Amino acid sequence: MLSSPDASAPIERELESHRRALTGYCYRMLGSGSEAEDAVQETMVRAWKAADRLEARAALKSWLYRIASNVCFDILQSAQRRAQPMDLGPSSTADGPLGAPLPETAWVQPIADARILPVEADPADVADARETLRLAFVAALQHLPARQRAVLILREVLRWQATEVAELLDTSVASVNSALQRARTTLQSLDLDRDGTAAAPSADIDAEQQELLSRYVDAFERYDIGSLVALLQEDATFSMPPLPLWLHDREQVGPFMLGPGAHCRGSRLLVTQANGGPAVGIYHPTPEGHFEPWAIVVVEMSGGRISALHHFLFTELFAEFGLPPQLERHGVGQSDQA
Repeated sequence: MLSSPDASAPIERELESHRRALTGYCYRMLGSGSEAEDAVQETMVRAWKAADRLEARAALKSWLYRIASNVCFDILQSAQRRAQPMDLGPSSTADGPLGAPLPETAWVQPIADARILPVEADPADVADARETLRLAFVAALQHLPARQRAVLILREVLRWQATEVAELLDTSVASVNSALQRARTTLQSLDLDRDGTAAAPSADIDAEQQELLSRYVDAFERYDIGSLVALLQEDATFSMPPLPLWLHDREQVGPFMLGPGAHCRGSRLLVTQANGGPAVGIYHPTPEGHFEPWAIVVVEMSGGRISALHHFLFTELFAEFGLPPQLERHGVGQSDQA
């Protein structure tokens, strides 16, 4: 939050009213929730400092997006392209090498829905927003040059007019249309549905998804791997950033969970939401008798089954998702909601 001599100043309230939408824009641009938060905070600070130079309050939104775009462009000048394990090499087998962990900056990171989705909005708009938060889509955006990325997000995700985008980026409508066409061509050349996640999420997690998620959490907490694997599509994907290993066959998931992944036995899970769909936080048991954060798992579903399990082994994400730093031995389990 911004601080000022008068915390109730109207300009500050107006700036804050755009924070969630700006975070969604910056997340799609940067592929990292923490970087998006930093970019939005820098945007807010710059806007607040220069608020007296804003000629019309009606122009505040476009002004903020102009600042946010420039902040993202600056970040992307020196950043490597973030990716998913599926972008870096072929799938492995349950007994394959895990590979050396790559730095956090190598990976597209998940983001909590609560940080980016509007609290009150048209259900159709929320459904569209959820679809463009899918990890595969965000990873695909990272293949685009920064300005093409901004044009595509502004035009096709946020539904800005070409004239508005041209003004924001200080370019012509013809240049905007050209950049959009090139961006579309690049995305069409990528296999966004390679992991079986073609189905768009609903505006909210529906009863069928809730039931499937509950069965997954129950099977995981009992460590009934046979029941867990039965919930997966045959070609389900399974990944674990920062490790480059990934699996693309549910028949590999069981042996992995009972082999290299067996240390997850006895874990407890808390349900949350990430990237437009269901997610869980996995807590491992400790010798001291409590449970410590281990992974945020984005659970993708399609056709009544789980199509992908993306495990992010970055414990700092738990704070970003508002999840507790540890769980006690009693009173935790799948009924808990973040």
